[in-house]
Amino acid sequence: ALFVLLLLQRWLVHRALRPLEQTRKQIAQLQQGQRAELDNEVPEELLPLVGQINHLLAHTEETLKRSRNALGNLGHAMKTPLAVLFSLASREELVQLPEIRKNLEDQLEQIEQRMGRELGRARLAGDVLPGAYFDCDRELPSLVSTLAMIHRRDINLQWHAKPGLRLARDREDVLELLGNLLDNACKWANSQVELRIETTAQGYYIWVDDDGPGIAEEKRSEVLSRGIRLDEQVSGHGLGLGIVRDIVEAWGGSIELEQSDLGGLRVQITLPIRPHI
Repeated sequence: ALFVLLLLQRWLVHRALRPLEQTRKQIAQLQQGQRAELDNEVPEELLPLVGQINHLLAHTEETLKRSRNALGNLGHAMKTPLAVLFSLASREELVQLPEIRKNLEDQLEQIEQRMGRELGRARLAGDVLPGAYFDCDRELPSLVSTLAMIHRRDINLQWHAKPGLRLARDREDVLELLGNLLDNACKWANSQVELRIETTAQGYYIWVDDDGPGIAEEKRSEVLSRGIRLDEQVSGHGLGLGIVRDIVEAWGGSIELEQSDLGGLRVQITLPIRPHI
């Protein structure tokens, strides 16, 4: 009789705690980007908690969206005054003062670069949105198509990812990350650029290879330093690895520069997977 009572008690406890286990699994799915919110079909005792979590997720997403819009507006608003100052710096009156003109142009360029860098860092979501994800099948074709239109060169740009692969990271952050990597690779490549994304139990792995001139091994560490540009002759964002490094660091990942099998540069990024609850 005691044994039967123990089994019955175990069954009752398990049945009573089943909703908590389902909520725990849903929170784990939320962390992995498999859902955007928790289900409201829970016992009455859990309903206030689930409602508050969903409200917090929606509020955080809306706040991030407003912040990004405000930063975008600020960036556009600052472009006009900077353009005016650049125009003034190139006036004929300053031709007679080459040293002052050079210093003025250098300072304005530093302001423009620093402003773009800091605005880009401020727009990062990091891990603040646990329900966010990046769908490779849906996002990568349009990104590759856009870059092909921008560069308008005979570059074979390919991407490889397992069908249905999702990165449990904010969509805008991943687009910023991959956009900078592919943009730089296209600038330096002769004819071929490859993007590969894989996932394992340990994390996500991203490789971007090109067949360009590459970077000497002794200079690769300098490329990731703040303010270093090795491609002044290339218009645009420079190597663009500054904002890439900021994103990777915000996610607790790592970035390495290596020799590519294609002959150019390989940028290898490792991102950890959010731990299950």
